[in-house]
Amino acid sequence: MEVGSELSKTVATFIVQNILLDNLGLQHVCATFERFFAVHKILANMIVSLVEQPSTRLLKYIIRCYLRLSENGRACEALTGGLPAMLKDGTFNRCLHDDPATRRWLQQLLHNVAGAQAVSSLHMMGN
Repeated sequence: MEVGSELSKTVATFIVQNILLDNLGLQHVCATFERFFAVHKILANMIVSLVEQPSTRLLKYIIRCYLRLSENGRACEALTGGLPAMLKDGTFNRCLHDDPATRRWLQQLLHNVAGAQAVSSLHMMGN
């Protein structure tokens, strides 16, 4: 997913997205921290590379992958401290200007992660 042309990266990320969209695929990826971390690390590296070489289509699939990961409780908790800053700080606002669906997915992702962070904080206070 990290090497090759924009098209090959996009196709590979689309395939990962479809695996994650399947409940069994999401379960498999999130079954161990190592699997989750491997997927997360690749997605995060791709986000960093998109700053230099933007691709709205590739960004869309990456956001959708992260959104799906955030729908798993343990993965969402892990994302609270590990979501790439560029997804939170408006770096890609211009890229997503003409893509309302992806903007909504990003907003939902940030909402999910913020909610997990709040729950995590409550658990820490209760201990």
